[in-house]
Amino acid sequence: QLQASGGGLVQTGGSLRLSCTTSGRTFSTYVVGWFRQAPGKEREFVTAIGRSGISTIPADSVKGRFTISRDNAKNTVCLQMNSLRPEDTAVYYCAVGSYYGPDDDEYDYWGQGTQVTVSS
Repeated sequence: QLQASGGGLVQTGGSLRLSCTTSGRTFSTYVVGWFRQAPGKEREFVTAIGRSGISTIPADSVKGRFTISRDNAKNTVCLQMNSLRPEDTAVYYCAVGSYYGPDDDEYDYWGQGTQVTVSS
């Protein structure tokens, strides 16, 4: 089971740190991705991290602002979000699977989501 946390309300330019944790799974065997969905919009890929934590593939919209990292010993993946903008407002989801890429259909397990709201 995946658990995403750390969302909240922040002003433009602020920062938040999201966490994705799991229990009952060998986290290190999975690719972990973050996605987001704003009201009335389709779910959007944010970034993903490979099993070892060495490689990441951020979306262009977050490149240079968001950083994904993982600690397999703690079964935790974090998403550090800096320089937040109102357009980053969405429910953020973490997902795991064996696929390493932006296609949400290819991820196997999903967390429940955490709300991020950026005020202007």
